[in-house]
Amino acid sequence: MLTFFRKNLPSVLASLLVNGGILLLLMLVQRAIASQSLDLVLESVFSEEIPQEELTRDLDLKTDAAETLNVIAGGTPSTSVGASSQQPAAAVNVQQASVMQEMNVQAVVTDLAMPSDAELGEDLGEGEISGEIGAIVEGYGAAMGIITQEIVRMMRNSRVTVIWLFDESGSLEDDRREIRENYQRVYEELGIAAAQDEDLKKTGSDALLTVVASYGAGINEHTVRPTSEIDKVKDAIDRVPVDQSGQENMCNAIARLINKYKVQAIRGKRKLAVIVVSDESGDDGAFVEQAVAEARAAKAPVYFLGRESTFGYPYARQRWVDEPTGEEFWVQIRRGPETPFPECLQWNGMHGRWDVQNAGFGPYEQVRIAHETGGIFFVLPGEEASLVGGDSIERRKYDFLSMREYQPDLDSRPEYAQVRTNSDFRRTLWEVIASLNPNEEKLLFPRHDAQLNIKREHYPLLPLEFRAEALQQVGRAFRSFQLTNQGIAMLESIRPLRDREPSQRWRASYDLATAQLYIFRLRLYQFLLAMDQHANNMPQPKDPKSNEWNFWWGGKPIVPDDEQFKRLSDAFKMDASREEYLAMVDKEIAEATERLQAVAADHPGTPWARRAETELGLGFGFQVGDRLWDPSGRRSEAAQRVPKL
Repeated sequence: MLTFFRKNLPSVLASLLVNGGILLLLMLVQRAIASQSLDLVLESVFSEEIPQEELTRDLDLKTDAAETLNVIAGGTPSTSVGASSQQPAAAVNVQQASVMQEMNVQAVVTDLAMPSDAELGEDLGEGEISGEIGAIVEGYGAAMGIITQEIVRMMRNSRVTVIWLFDESGSLEDDRREIRENYQRVYEELGIAAAQDEDLKKTGSDALLTVVASYGAGINEHTVRPTSEIDKVKDAIDRVPVDQSGQENMCNAIARLINKYKVQAIRGKRKLAVIVVSDESGDDGAFVEQAVAEARAAKAPVYFLGRESTFGYPYARQRWVDEPTGEEFWVQIRRGPETPFPECLQWNGMHGRWDVQNAGFGPYEQVRIAHETGGIFFVLPGEEASLVGGDSIERRKYDFLSMREYQPDLDSRPEYAQVRTNSDFRRTLWEVIASLNPNEEKLLFPRHDAQLNIKREHYPLLPLEFRAEALQQVGRAFRSFQLTNQGIAMLESIRPLRDREPSQRWRASYDLATAQLYIFRLRLYQFLLAMDQHANNMPQPKDPKSNEWNFWWGGKPIVPDDEQFKRLSDAFKMDASREEYLAMVDKEIAEATERLQAVAADHPGTPWARRAETELGLGFGFQVGDRLWDPSGRRSEAAQRVPKL
């Protein structure tokens, strides 16, 4: 036994020394940690009323440079909306949050602190942090201030080359002038930041270089080479032309410019960033993934100074006045939609939509690029005087608590389409939207039905000519009536799936589309009655100078007399009596009204509710009137000069 002990003694002593050393080291580490101050995470909830100005303060609109500069990480504007595949935090109106009533302030002490965006970027790799996809600002001045902070953040690690990329559309001429005046603020605030920050002093005089380019059908560069001279940048902005083609190939421009300058940026050990100024979503949305791929490969965040998308619809319309004649035209521009594919009806029951209701989110292509590259999409909700039918500023600021449940999907189009196809509910709703699409829009829809466009204006004044034209439009209206019935049947077939749909956005789209189709069916019926009544009575024009008839929204619903009801019964093969039929119509009007009211009640503070309210305001009937239209031909002459914005 003694011999065994002596033989193993060295091993025992070595084991004791090693384990004792480890225990001593752990004690020292624990003592060192305990000696450090703990980070405090303060979670405060207010139960008393807060001054309104503290809750709804807008970003500073001043264009003069700040005297001090507080640098923040990317994606920090506090009033943000938008969406991603992961639910982002949305700004909360404290006074409207019922969950915040009668709560106490509590302090939680922990030794774990949330890392900053910059730290996450270092740990996970640049490009892995999603961008800010809905920073609400009141104008370019406020946006430029945040962009300055973003540039300073990038300059802490390297020198920076910024590509300013302008949309060449005529609708942005005033915007370009405003940015030109605000641009000096960027350099002035960078100078202040450099004076305050030792790290920025080391980057040198060429710490920030600027490229000015623009795009329409093609790409134009207005700086010979990247420059740090403010006057050259301003002169370059002044040289941005107005493209007469009406094409805005935004995605291609982003991809090609990043591809060109990333080599120079790598060689010069510079960070590359892109700032796009545009009020349209672009005409080359099929290449959005190419732009994302180029930007991610170059680790180049893309920022957008843009406008809200049109709710569920690709287009908006801007007023343009022909100076020689004073004639006003509504020119179509591409402004949306906010989702990879539209989730709302593109038809208003008579023809393609003409409304310009704002979506509360930016155009899909721009928001996706900003989100995927770590940039920011700035929503500029200022009044657009030239926008036809646009919502006012106050009506467009949708409540963030309401909208956080309705954020659009920002997946790629193929991924989005696959998810939609796998859902019976979403696929059926999409089939109804696609089948009732009157617009030729090849990127978003597989087909279009031009016969859904029913004429309401410019009918001939003479009886024979009127009846010939009316016969064609009545045929279209009757066909649309049948298609509307089919759409209603398809949507009613998936009603049991509605409550199982996880997306509040898709449920809202279903509710609105269903209510709209019931309304459209009533309007089509009223249009047929109005046409029949006018063709059989043919009253004299109120103005002897008139040269055409028009059917406008908003008339009182027509109650068919015995003679008209007989014609109606023969056309629709009805067995009911006139009294039974009128009772049935009254019931359907009441139910259709209730459906729209339910949409507004179930989705308050959202574009779906606004659209339902608009439909209710239009009513069911039509009023027929005569007018004198372009007797001199001046409007026809002016139409030849209408630009493509």
